[in-house]
Amino acid sequence: MKDMLNFKIKAIAANIRHTREGLNYTQEYLAAKLGISQNAYSKIELGYTKITVERLFQIASILEVEVAGLINTEKTAAA
Repeated sequence: MKDMLNFKIKAIAANIRHTREGLNYTQEYLAAKLGISQNAYSKIELGYTKITVERLFQIASILEVEVAGLINTEKTAAA
């Protein structure tokens, strides 16, 4: 079960990164919008930092996507 949870956390982090890259936003840009350092933001995308639901909604808002799109781990698993 823990392996599946870790997979899903990494998949969500990858979804965030791919969405950001698709918009040509830098990590520095998102970090500034979130009020955190680029290093702290990088850890979110790498799945090292567990993020809160509030932070997830903030990221979705900045990326102008639905939270459901970021947490959909099916598309990452298939990719």
